[in-house]
Amino acid sequence: LKMSWAWFYPPLRLLMAVCLCRALRAPTSTFRSDLFNFYHSLILADGKETTVHLLKDIPKRYYFVLEEGRAPAPFTITVTPCDVPIEWSILRHKASASFLGKAARGDHDTQEISKSPRTPSTVSTIFNYKGNSVETYVGMSYHSALYMLEFLSTERDTHITVYLTTDTTSGHLYPELPLDPRIDIIGIGHTTVTLAWKHSPSVLQHRENIQYCLLVNEKHNYKSLCAAETAIRSSGMKVPPMLALSLSPYLLEPQQVMILSNSELSIINRASSGEVRQICVGTKNTYTVPSLSASTQYYFDVFVVNLLTNASAAYTGTFARTLEEPEPKLTELKDGKVVQVVLDGKKQKLYSLQYQARHKRIQFTFQSCRGQVQVHITKNGKTVVSENISGLRYFSLKGNLLDTYLVQLRSTEQSNSSVKVQVSSHFHKPLFPLLPDSLKIKSFSKLRTCNSVTIAWLGTQEESKYCVYKKRIEEDQVWLELQSADRCAGPESRPRAEKVLCKYFYDINLQRAVTTETIKGLDAGTLYLFDVYLMGPSGIPVRYYSKVVKTRKKC
Repeated sequence: LKMSWAWFYPPLRLLMAVCLCRALRAPTSTFRSDLFNFYHSLILADGKETTVHLLKDIPKRYYFVLEEGRAPAPFTITVTPCDVPIEWSILRHKASASFLGKAARGDHDTQEISKSPRTPSTVSTIFNYKGNSVETYVGMSYHSALYMLEFLSTERDTHITVYLTTDTTSGHLYPELPLDPRIDIIGIGHTTVTLAWKHSPSVLQHRENIQYCLLVNEKHNYKSLCAAETAIRSSGMKVPPMLALSLSPYLLEPQQVMILSNSELSIINRASSGEVRQICVGTKNTYTVPSLSASTQYYFDVFVVNLLTNASAAYTGTFARTLEEPEPKLTELKDGKVVQVVLDGKKQKLYSLQYQARHKRIQFTFQSCRGQVQVHITKNGKTVVSENISGLRYFSLKGNLLDTYLVQLRSTEQSNSSVKVQVSSHFHKPLFPLLPDSLKIKSFSKLRTCNSVTIAWLGTQEESKYCVYKKRIEEDQVWLELQSADRCAGPESRPRAEKVLCKYFYDINLQRAVTTETIKGLDAGTLYLFDVYLMGPSGIPVRYYSKVVKTRKKC
């Protein structure tokens, strides 16, 4: 039998002596099994948190013993399941002091042990648990006893954390919870919930090293920070190394959003299964969670986190349902009149318009001025249109006289959006001009020179006025210019110096309804933003999509 280096370390020597004693008294197959189990078990470190990976239906064992000469002392074991419920137990192998003393010193004879009719030792289970809660066992450890921890997962592969300590004088790895660890809900609004909880004793003693972190989601409460991080990963998102310490935006993944304001860190993890919001609030024990959805149930967890050790303890989670959104104020639409609506992207409020039909057939026109807009139209309570729009859209609807139409608008983006709305029963008097198949502006790379650019755009079969504008911009302004452009604003909003020309154009044959224009007098190696405005008979303009072109640097 080959001995490893562990034989020369007294606690491990003691453990191996016990295993050898049992193994040598058993049949050959049992002997090999005991040795296999020993070499596939591990010594549990004292004073350190150990991560244990469990395979389904395969038990895993850890052992611990005390160093020689130590007096009986209390010890604690804390086990934190990070996913599914597990089974775990503590077994004590107690042998006579003389036997273990000889084993620890190496004063034993293998043949003597094998001939011994029995070994003076007993094995007893002193604790067992099944579940997914964080559980702590407190007991007394003796130098003449060997302890074994056995862990088993019957649902699927998982991992847990285990913390053993026999030193009760140097403080706690885990922050302490108050006697009442419940989270109180002290206020509920349409989009906010205010929480309060009692201070952790650890915060009062070590304020600079402790902070509170919240977890907000729509699925369920989490019994540990470890379980929450596992759930976030399994939903397809990647969690920062430590919730409380992820202060750098470079640690975030594309599906994460970090918000840092008023010394509060908020990390929003997005996935198809929903949103998990993580917020660290320092040592405050009250917090109002903002930007929630109305009439939605949320689950709230509070963790007190030790910044030095990354260890955490969970308060008892709670849940609350935000208030229902109040009925939006209705604005009456009048036949043929144009209404421009600005939509708040941050609050995601609905804007409602109502129209009572004067004719059986009507037409709604929507022109998105900035951003994308969600349009929902009901007729007498039944949905007839539900779409996201950008640009110009028409919806022709049939019904009866005095039908009531309700139009609800909402921004699909976090930034503000705006849209023009018109309803009319006079189809022969269109408010907006006839549009081409595409509102894109094309540029010709081969026709670019150091001081000129040639662009082209599609026209229609209706004679209309087209005005071209140019604007000199810098490289770092391109994204902002394109995103902030108001597509409903006409040429009157532009400085006169940016105007290039206006021209009338049409062609009965749509295949030939295209026009080009060469803009001269430009600077070499310079970026320009070009816009084309189509002016209809009513005077309401439609703006083509802006085009950015750079003149050649050398010719």
